[in-house]
Amino acid sequence: MPTVVLMDVSLSMTRPVSLDGSDEFQRKNLAVHGLNMLFEHMASNYRLEFTSLMAFSSLWELLVPFTRDYNALQEALGNLEDYDKTCVEAALNGVSNVVQQEWGSACPCQVVLVTDGSLGIGKGSLRHSLQTQKHRGDDKKFPLPFPFPTKLFIMSVANAEELQMTDAMDNLEELLRLSGGDGQIFTMEGPLCMKSVQAMFGRLIDHAYSPFHAVLHCGNLSSDVQVFPRPEPIVMDEEVEPMPRSVNIDLEIVGFIEIADISSPPVISRHLVLPINVNKEVDEVGTGTTDELEEEPSASQMAGKSPNFCVLLHGSLKVEGMVALVQLGPEWYGMLYSQADSKKKSNLMMSLFEPGPEPLPWLGKITHLGPISEAAENPYGEDDSKSPFPLQPSAKRSYAQNVTVWIKASGLQVHCIFVFLIKHNQTILC
Repeated sequence: MPTVVLMDVSLSMTRPVSLDGSDEFQRKNLAVHGLNMLFEHMASNYRLEFTSLMAFSSLWELLVPFTRDYNALQEALGNLEDYDKTCVEAALNGVSNVVQQEWGSACPCQVVLVTDGSLGIGKGSLRHSLQTQKHRGDDKKFPLPFPFPTKLFIMSVANAEELQMTDAMDNLEELLRLSGGDGQIFTMEGPLCMKSVQAMFGRLIDHAYSPFHAVLHCGNLSSDVQVFPRPEPIVMDEEVEPMPRSVNIDLEIVGFIEIADISSPPVISRHLVLPINVNKEVDEVGTGTTDELEEEPSASQMAGKSPNFCVLLHGSLKVEGMVALVQLGPEWYGMLYSQADSKKKSNLMMSLFEPGPEPLPWLGKITHLGPISEAAENPYGEDDSKSPFPLQPSAKRSYAQNVTVWIKASGLQVHCIFVFLIKHNQTILC
């Protein structure tokens, strides 16, 4: 999911910090050091992530629009200027505008707010915004919660004791609650120094930006893969005691099925599946001669020449027009399929179904499916004109859409009520 980095450039960020009694640094320098560490990690392990950089004080400014060029992000960090007082509300309004213009209101987004815990002063302060947010008109609503799914991470260039001396921590916790609560506040442990800010951003990386590596199995074949973006744990509302369910690191292919039979199923998320080379060791070059070096290929060259099951699977699904059913955990399934990115490029994708033994009603229980060879007769007929599943006929109306569109239950209810109000249109529901 895309990330918006919101950097506080107010005057409070210029407060000096003494490091080991030597040179003095500003809190802004510590924040820039931590963000550079984050961008370097994302450039190496999260290259597909779109990231944007914004600066704010009493106003906000978009420094770098959504990009995968982390050199541009680091360069913009080196050119930050200092401005006036802190106004978090204005910055959050800016985040809402930037994300909706680029991604709309359906794409989940992560917001990393880097500040020193200063709430600002006067009318535009966070304290004033939170105190008045319940007494506003519709035209001046507080920007939280955002109209799109959000995870808010607050990186405070201050330790918890400093924040608790005032009401700063209480206000930041209220800000996190208004965002939906799906985030975290990170503070520095110990003295304010480079080592402490590295540890704080390291905790953020471990929590939100660690790559998801898994092993894809199919019989005796296997392949190490990276799943991007990282699958998030989900909680089933129907359970008496809801427990978060996470995708296993061992993904087991349980069978293959025709694209026409799987149709366009409802899914909770979609992910890229990328083959990876587990051997990350850098080749050590000794003092041998040039001839000796040419005779011994590097580890990367050997990895490129060795067969990879993930590549084989992708090509096979693309050519055969099938999808692979994959088990993600106990009674939790998904599907692997080839999706064309352009005329010449396609990607191996994985979509996650709703947890349960019967995620797609027309297929029945996944565990009850079996190979065609075990059937008494070919369920597809001699000329593949039939289907063993209760699917729509292959004939399409001229006005029919190519892809099934899944809408929310609340939206479907509105349409049903509207149709029932018009008597001559009631046949549409039949």
